[in-house]
Amino acid sequence: MSQTNILLESGTNELEIVEFFIDESDSVKGSTTRRNYYGINVAKVVEIIRLPVLTDMPDAASDAVLGAFDLRSEIIPLIDLSSRVGKNRVEEEAPKVIVTEFNKISTAFLVSGVTRIHRISWEDVEAPSRQVSSLTANSITGVVKLEGRIVFLLDLEKIVADLNPGMDLTDAPDATLVAKIEKQQLKAIIADDSTMIRRMIGQMLEDAGFKVTRAHNGKSAWDKITEMRKKAKAEGKTIDDYLDIVVTDIEMPVMDGHNLTKRIKGDPELRHLPVLLCSSIITDTLFHKGVTVGADDQISKAEINQLAERVFKLIEKKHAENA
Repeated sequence: MSQTNILLESGTNELEIVEFFIDESDSVKGSTTRRNYYGINVAKVVEIIRLPVLTDMPDAASDAVLGAFDLRSEIIPLIDLSSRVGKNRVEEEAPKVIVTEFNKISTAFLVSGVTRIHRISWEDVEAPSRQVSSLTANSITGVVKLEGRIVFLLDLEKIVADLNPGMDLTDAPDATLVAKIEKQQLKAIIADDSTMIRRMIGQMLEDAGFKVTRAHNGKSAWDKITEMRKKAKAEGKTIDDYLDIVVTDIEMPVMDGHNLTKRIKGDPELRHLPVLLCSSIITDTLFHKGVTVGADDQISKAEINQLAERVFKLIEKKHAENA
Protein backbone atom coordinates (compact mmCIF):
# COMPACT_ATOMS: atom_id res chain seq x y z
CA MET A 1 0.00 0.00 0.00
CA SER A 2 1.39 3.39 -0.95
CA GLN A 3 2.18 5.81 1.84
CA THR A 4 0.77 9.33 1.39
CA ASN A 5 1.91 12.70 2.64
CA ILE A 6 -0.04 12.60 5.88
CA LEU A 7 2.21 9.81 7.11
CA LEU A 8 5.18 12.15 6.76
CA GLU A 9 3.63 14.84 8.97
CA SER A 10 3.68 14.90 12.74
CA GLY A 11 1.44 16.43 15.37
CA THR A 12 -1.31 17.52 12.95
CA ASN A 13 -3.97 15.55 14.87
CA GLU A 14 -4.87 13.83 11.61
CA LEU A 15 -4.74 10.28 10.37
CA GLU A 16 -5.59 8.18 7.37
CA ILE A 17 -7.93 5.23 7.62
CA VAL A 18 -8.65 2.35 5.29
CA GLU A 19 -12.42 2.11 4.98
CA PHE A 20 -13.86 -1.34 4.37
CA PHE A 21 -17.22 -3.03 4.73
CA ILE A 22 -18.81 -6.24 5.92
CA ASP A 23 -22.04 -7.46 4.32
CA GLU A 24 -24.16 -8.86 7.13
CA SER A 25 -27.46 -10.69 7.30
CA ASP A 26 -30.18 -8.62 8.92
CA SER A 27 -31.81 -10.94 11.46
CA VAL A 28 -34.67 -8.47 11.94
CA LYS A 29 -35.58 -8.39 8.25
CA GLY A 30 -34.95 -12.03 7.50
CA SER A 31 -32.83 -12.55 4.39
CA THR A 32 -32.07 -8.86 3.83
CA THR A 33 -28.37 -7.99 3.60
CA ARG A 34 -27.03 -4.92 5.36
CA ARG A 35 -23.65 -3.31 4.64
CA ASN A 36 -21.78 -1.86 7.63
CA TYR A 37 -18.62 0.21 7.28
CA TYR A 38 -15.48 0.04 9.39
CA GLY A 39 -12.05 1.63 9.39
CA ILE A 40 -8.50 1.02 10.61
CA ASN A 41 -5.43 3.22 10.69
CA VAL A 42 -3.37 3.06 7.48
CA ALA A 43 -0.28 2.81 9.69
CA LYS A 44 -1.38 -0.71 10.68
CA VAL A 45 -2.06 -1.96 7.15
CA VAL A 46 0.64 -3.84 5.27
CA GLU A 47 -1.38 -4.71 2.18
CA ILE A 48 -4.78 -5.83 0.93
CA ILE A 49 -5.00 -9.15 -0.93
CA ARG A 50 -7.46 -11.70 -2.24
CA LEU A 51 -8.39 -14.66 -0.09
CA PRO A 52 -5.33 -16.97 -0.16
CA VAL A 53 -5.17 -20.74 0.21
CA LEU A 54 -5.43 -21.50 3.93
CA THR A 55 -3.92 -24.17 6.14
CA ASP A 56 -5.97 -25.33 9.11
CA MET A 57 -4.90 -24.35 12.62
CA PRO A 58 -6.33 -27.17 14.77
CA ASP A 59 -5.20 -25.58 18.04
CA ALA A 60 -6.71 -22.16 17.31
CA ALA A 61 -8.21 -20.50 20.39
CA SER A 62 -11.37 -19.42 18.54
CA ASP A 63 -13.57 -20.39 15.62
CA ALA A 64 -12.91 -16.90 14.30
CA VAL A 65 -9.41 -18.04 13.30
CA LEU A 66 -10.07 -19.46 9.84
CA GLY A 67 -6.56 -20.78 9.28
CA ALA A 68 -3.15 -19.47 8.27
CA PHE A 69 -1.34 -18.66 5.04
CA ASP A 70 2.20 -18.03 3.86
CA LEU A 71 3.00 -14.48 2.82
CA ARG A 72 6.62 -13.98 1.75
CA SER A 73 7.82 -16.74 4.09
CA GLU A 74 5.81 -15.44 7.07
CA ILE A 75 2.94 -17.54 8.46
CA ILE A 76 -0.01 -15.24 9.14
CA PRO A 77 -3.28 -16.21 10.87
CA LEU A 78 -6.54 -15.15 9.22
CA ILE A 79 -9.38 -13.90 11.43
CA ASP A 80 -13.00 -13.65 10.34
CA LEU A 81 -13.59 -10.08 11.47
CA SER A 82 -17.38 -10.32 11.29
CA SER A 83 -17.51 -12.92 14.06
CA ARG A 84 -15.33 -10.74 16.31
CA VAL A 85 -17.77 -7.81 16.04
CA GLY A 86 -20.77 -10.04 16.65
CA LYS A 87 -22.06 -10.12 13.06
CA ASN A 88 -22.95 -12.81 10.53
CA ARG A 89 -21.14 -12.13 7.25
CA VAL A 90 -22.92 -12.81 3.96
CA GLU A 91 -20.74 -13.49 0.93
CA GLU A 92 -22.16 -11.27 -1.81
CA GLU A 93 -18.85 -11.07 -3.70
CA ALA A 94 -15.28 -12.31 -3.45
CA PRO A 95 -14.00 -11.24 0.00
CA LYS A 96 -10.82 -9.30 0.69
CA VAL A 97 -8.06 -9.86 3.24
CA ILE A 98 -6.46 -6.95 5.09
CA VAL A 99 -2.97 -7.84 6.28
CA THR A 100 -1.90 -5.80 9.31
CA GLU A 101 1.11 -5.35 11.53
CA PHE A 102 0.96 -3.80 15.01
CA ASN A 103 2.52 -4.60 18.36
CA LYS A 104 5.17 -6.41 16.31
CA ILE A 105 2.60 -9.04 15.27
CA SER A 106 1.26 -9.76 11.78
CA THR A 107 -2.43 -10.64 11.55
CA ALA A 108 -4.88 -10.78 8.63
CA PHE A 109 -8.60 -10.01 8.72
CA LEU A 110 -11.28 -11.27 6.34
CA VAL A 111 -13.76 -8.59 5.21
CA SER A 112 -16.36 -8.30 2.46
CA GLY A 113 -14.64 -5.51 0.56
CA VAL A 114 -12.51 -2.37 0.74
CA THR A 115 -13.68 1.06 -0.41
CA ARG A 116 -10.99 3.74 -0.11
CA ILE A 117 -8.57 5.66 2.10
CA HIS A 118 -9.80 8.75 3.97
CA ARG A 119 -7.79 11.52 5.56
CA ILE A 120 -9.59 12.71 8.68
CA SER A 121 -9.01 14.71 11.85
CA TRP A 122 -9.14 13.03 15.25
CA GLU A 123 -11.46 15.91 16.24
CA ASP A 124 -14.09 14.35 13.95
CA VAL A 125 -13.85 10.99 15.69
CA GLU A 126 -16.33 10.45 18.51
CA ALA A 127 -15.90 7.94 21.31
CA PRO A 128 -18.53 5.18 21.02
CA SER A 129 -21.46 5.21 23.41
CA ARG A 130 -21.96 2.22 25.69
CA GLN A 131 -24.85 1.06 23.54
CA VAL A 132 -22.84 1.24 20.31
CA SER A 133 -19.94 -0.57 21.97
CA SER A 134 -22.18 -3.37 23.23
CA LEU A 135 -23.70 -3.86 19.77
CA THR A 136 -20.22 -4.34 18.28
CA ALA A 137 -18.86 -6.67 20.98
CA ASN A 138 -16.95 -3.77 22.57
CA SER A 139 -14.52 -3.89 19.63
CA ILE A 140 -14.57 -0.28 18.41
CA THR A 141 -12.66 2.76 19.65
CA GLY A 142 -14.30 5.52 17.64
CA VAL A 143 -17.12 6.57 15.33
CA VAL A 144 -16.79 8.96 12.40
CA LYS A 145 -19.27 10.17 9.77
CA LEU A 146 -17.91 10.02 6.23
CA GLU A 147 -19.85 10.92 3.08
CA GLY A 148 -23.19 10.46 4.81
CA ARG A 149 -22.46 7.11 6.41
CA ILE A 150 -21.22 6.00 9.81
CA VAL A 151 -17.82 4.31 9.96
CA PHE A 152 -16.72 2.38 13.05
CA LEU A 153 -13.01 2.47 13.90
CA LEU A 154 -11.97 -0.95 15.16
CA ASP A 155 -9.97 -1.80 18.26
CA LEU A 156 -7.76 -4.40 16.60
CA GLU A 157 -5.55 -4.69 19.69
CA LYS A 158 -8.50 -5.82 21.79
CA ILE A 159 -9.69 -8.22 19.11
CA VAL A 160 -6.28 -9.92 18.93
CA ALA A 161 -5.90 -9.89 22.73
CA ASP A 162 -9.31 -11.55 23.13
CA LEU A 163 -8.12 -14.35 20.86
CA ASN A 164 -5.05 -14.83 23.05
CA PRO A 165 -6.41 -14.86 26.62
CA GLY A 166 -3.19 -16.37 27.93
CA MET A 167 -1.12 -13.42 26.71
CA ASP A 168 0.34 -11.56 29.68
CA LEU A 169 2.06 -8.30 28.83
CA THR A 170 2.79 -7.32 32.41
CA ASP A 171 5.49 -8.29 34.86
CA ALA A 172 5.81 -7.48 38.53
CA PRO A 173 7.77 -4.23 38.98
CA ASP A 174 11.31 -4.41 40.31
CA ALA A 175 11.35 -4.06 44.11
CA THR A 176 14.22 -1.56 44.06
CA LEU A 177 12.35 0.55 41.51
CA VAL A 178 9.21 0.51 43.65
CA ALA A 179 11.15 1.68 46.71
CA LYS A 180 12.68 4.59 44.80
CA ILE A 181 9.35 5.72 43.37
CA GLU A 182 7.41 5.43 46.64
CA LYS A 183 10.05 7.51 48.40
CA GLN A 184 9.60 10.32 45.88
CA GLN A 185 5.78 10.00 45.59
CA LEU A 186 5.90 10.37 41.82
CA LYS A 187 2.83 11.25 39.77
CA ALA A 188 1.84 10.29 36.22
CA ILE A 189 -0.92 10.95 33.70
CA ILE A 190 -1.96 8.09 31.40
CA ALA A 191 -3.84 8.88 28.18
CA ASP A 192 -5.38 5.96 26.28
CA ASP A 193 -8.80 5.41 24.74
CA SER A 194 -8.73 1.70 25.59
CA THR A 195 -10.24 0.93 29.00
CA MET A 196 -8.23 -2.27 29.10
CA ILE A 197 -4.91 -0.51 28.45
CA ARG A 198 -5.66 2.34 30.88
CA ARG A 199 -6.38 -0.23 33.55
CA MET A 200 -3.30 -2.29 32.71
CA ILE A 201 -0.81 0.59 32.60
CA GLY A 202 -2.44 2.34 35.53
CA GLN A 203 -2.23 -0.75 37.71
CA MET A 204 1.35 -1.35 36.63
CA LEU A 205 2.44 2.15 37.67
CA GLU A 206 0.36 2.10 40.85
CA ASP A 207 1.97 -1.21 41.81
CA ALA A 208 5.28 0.57 41.28
CA GLY A 209 4.24 3.30 43.72
CA PHE A 210 2.97 6.02 41.38
CA LYS A 211 -0.07 8.19 41.91
CA VAL A 212 -1.86 7.86 38.56
CA THR A 213 -4.35 10.14 36.81
CA ARG A 214 -6.19 8.52 33.89
CA ALA A 215 -7.47 10.23 30.73
CA HIS A 216 -9.47 8.64 27.90
CA ASN A 217 -7.88 10.72 25.12
CA GLY A 218 -5.29 13.42 24.47
CA LYS A 219 -7.79 16.28 24.93
CA SER A 220 -8.80 14.96 28.33
CA ALA A 221 -5.14 14.65 29.32
CA TRP A 222 -4.38 18.18 28.09
CA ASP A 223 -7.34 19.56 30.07
CA LYS A 224 -6.11 17.81 33.22
CA ILE A 225 -2.59 19.17 32.74
CA THR A 226 -4.01 22.66 32.21
CA GLU A 227 -6.02 22.36 35.43
CA MET A 228 -2.91 21.23 37.31
CA ARG A 229 -0.96 24.21 36.01
CA LYS A 230 -3.69 26.66 37.05
CA LYS A 231 -3.85 25.13 40.52
CA ALA A 232 -0.07 25.25 40.84
CA LYS A 233 0.02 28.96 39.97
CA ALA A 234 -2.79 29.72 42.42
CA GLU A 235 -0.84 27.98 45.19
CA GLY A 236 2.53 29.43 44.28
CA LYS A 237 3.86 26.09 43.11
CA THR A 238 5.00 24.60 39.78
CA ILE A 239 3.61 21.86 37.57
CA ASP A 240 6.30 19.55 38.98
CA ASP A 241 4.41 19.48 42.30
CA TYR A 242 1.50 17.80 40.50
CA LEU A 243 3.01 15.85 37.64
CA ASP A 244 6.26 14.02 36.85
CA ILE A 245 5.54 12.28 33.53
CA VAL A 246 2.97 11.79 30.77
CA VAL A 247 2.40 8.34 29.23
CA THR A 248 0.22 8.48 26.14
CA ASP A 249 -1.15 6.34 23.37
CA ILE A 250 -1.06 7.75 19.83
CA GLU A 251 -4.40 6.74 18.30
CA MET A 252 -7.18 8.48 20.27
CA PRO A 253 -10.40 10.34 19.37
CA VAL A 254 -10.52 14.15 19.54
CA MET A 255 -6.75 14.57 20.16
CA ASP A 256 -4.07 12.00 19.41
CA GLY A 257 -0.85 11.40 21.32
CA HIS A 258 1.40 13.10 18.79
CA ASN A 259 -0.63 16.30 19.00
CA LEU A 260 -0.69 16.10 22.81
CA THR A 261 3.08 15.69 22.86
CA LYS A 262 3.54 18.60 20.46
CA ARG A 263 1.43 20.84 22.72
CA ILE A 264 3.40 19.88 25.82
CA LYS A 265 6.80 20.30 24.17
CA GLY A 266 5.73 23.59 22.60
CA ASP A 267 4.79 25.13 25.95
CA PRO A 268 7.68 26.84 27.80
CA GLU A 269 6.25 25.88 31.21
CA LEU A 270 5.64 22.23 30.31
CA ARG A 271 8.32 21.25 27.81
CA HIS A 272 10.57 19.81 30.54
CA LEU A 273 7.92 17.18 31.41
CA PRO A 274 8.96 13.77 30.06
CA VAL A 275 6.52 12.26 27.56
CA LEU A 276 6.56 8.55 26.76
CA LEU A 277 4.58 7.30 23.75
CA CYS A 278 3.18 3.80 24.22
CA SER A 279 1.40 2.59 21.10
CA SER A 280 0.86 -0.41 18.88
CA ILE A 281 1.91 1.60 15.80
CA ILE A 282 5.41 2.49 16.98
CA THR A 283 7.58 0.83 14.36
CA ASP A 284 10.96 1.49 12.78
CA THR A 285 9.27 3.34 9.92
CA LEU A 286 7.01 5.52 12.13
CA PHE A 287 9.38 6.11 15.05
CA HIS A 288 10.51 9.41 13.52
CA LYS A 289 7.02 10.90 13.98
CA GLY A 290 7.38 10.72 17.76
CA VAL A 291 10.88 12.16 17.57
CA THR A 292 9.62 15.07 15.48
CA VAL A 293 7.03 16.12 18.09
CA GLY A 294 9.58 15.82 20.90
CA ALA A 295 8.67 12.55 22.65
CA ASP A 296 11.33 11.57 25.20
CA ASP A 297 10.85 7.84 24.66
CA GLN A 298 8.66 5.46 22.66
CA ILE A 299 7.72 1.84 23.22
CA SER A 300 5.37 -0.57 21.52
CA LYS A 301 2.53 -2.01 23.55
CA ALA A 302 4.19 -5.35 22.88
CA GLU A 303 6.95 -4.09 25.21
CA ILE A 304 4.59 -2.78 27.87
CA ASN A 305 6.29 -4.87 30.56
CA GLN A 306 9.24 -2.45 30.25
CA LEU A 307 7.09 0.61 30.84
CA ALA A 308 7.61 1.19 34.58
CA GLU A 309 11.38 0.97 34.24
CA ARG A 310 11.45 3.26 31.20
CA VAL A 311 9.22 5.78 32.97
CA PHE A 312 11.48 5.94 36.00
CA LYS A 313 14.60 6.35 33.86
CA LEU A 314 13.03 9.36 32.14
CA ILE A 315 12.21 10.94 35.49
CA GLU A 316 15.71 10.27 36.78
CA LYS A 317 17.12 11.92 33.66
CA LYS A 318 14.90 14.97 34.19
CA HIS A 319 16.04 15.30 37.81
CA ALA A 320 19.70 14.98 36.79
CA GLU A 321 19.31 17.72 34.17
CA ASN A 322 17.62 20.02 36.69
CA ALA A 323 20.15 19.38 39.45
